[in-house]
Amino acid sequence: MKKKKVLVGMSGGVDSSVSAALLLEQGYEVVGAFMKNWTETCDWKSERQDAARVAAKLGIPFLTFDFEDEYRGQVVENMFKEFEAGRTPNPDVMCNKYIKFNLFIKEADRLECDYVATGHYARLCHLDRGVGRCEIPRLAKRLARDDKKESCHLDRGASRAERSLSICKGFDTNKDQSYFLWAVDPKVLPRILFPIGEMKKPDVRKKAQELELDIADKKDSTGICFVGEVDIQEFLKTRIPEDPGDVVTVDGEVIGKHNGINFYTIGQRHGLNIGGGTPYYVVEKRPETKELVVSSNFHPALFKKELVAINLNWFEKPTAPHKCSARIRYRQESQPCTISKIEKNRVEVIFDKEQRAVTPGQSIVFYNEDKMIGGGIIE
Repeated sequence: MKKKKVLVGMSGGVDSSVSAALLLEQGYEVVGAFMKNWTETCDWKSERQDAARVAAKLGIPFLTFDFEDEYRGQVVENMFKEFEAGRTPNPDVMCNKYIKFNLFIKEADRLECDYVATGHYARLCHLDRGVGRCEIPRLAKRLARDDKKESCHLDRGASRAERSLSICKGFDTNKDQSYFLWAVDPKVLPRILFPIGEMKKPDVRKKAQELELDIADKKDSTGICFVGEVDIQEFLKTRIPEDPGDVVTVDGEVIGKHNGINFYTIGQRHGLNIGGGTPYYVVEKRPETKELVVSSNFHPALFKKELVAINLNWFEKPTAPHKCSARIRYRQESQPCTISKIEKNRVEVIFDKEQRAVTPGQSIVFYNEDKMIGGGIIE
């Protein structure tokens, strides 16, 4: 039988490199590709060089796609627009939606590839069978068994396109990246593979060492997707002018000055430049008076039980009221909640316990156990 062909996004890091290697071991025809999305602040040339070296080591073709114009228009411009409106966006979510699982899939179509694959710590699962039914490499199955966890697979009886799929949390709870994938179009899920979704990070590095890849011990990338580590205020100042105002406590006492409320986010502590030794946190932004309101870390103003979310994307749309769990930030433990009202593009959510720093513009992602059912943008 003809081998299935996979286009693998290779960033030059250990996760995407091992993903490509695992797919080769599974018998796929693998093509590696580097996405050049941002050349202003990150060292993209060295990242591309690392990815090219891995591809050469594995003996697979290697391509470079220039998505910089699209990334600037659909991800970076959106980020500036959201900050200008006083919200705090998540550019990684938009990058996955518009670049990695849209433009990249179109390139896969052009190359007649059956699937695309990335190094995300996430899994695919069936909507109608709960958690733990997904496609994983043989190595990951063995590692999962070694860790006394149930491995998972897709049934062979029907084509992937005929199955109703969602995204599940990655097996490594410390690295799970499902939070960043909520906005991916459900229609493209049958075309996606997450080869390391059932692996833990130390095992990924161990596999890279066994393969004698130079990037086996390479530090994980951080910061904005494809932009890297930047001073966010300085980055925003390239487009958003300073607009100074007062820093006030929840009791109305003026305790300092800020250089523009759009440069701050709810829950932020660092960068406030307030003396006196007392740690303050942003709890509110008042554009009409240019006031940045702060409080102590435990003040009630910093906590909320209810929120509204918009711009929804569902893998499995529930019926209200629906009890589930949700995250309002990456790495947060899933929190029990109830989706109390569902409209066409709007939901109301009530958490069982008050949540710290509910931030407009950030993502809320809903789960039934480990299975992601959808997400949206906090209003």
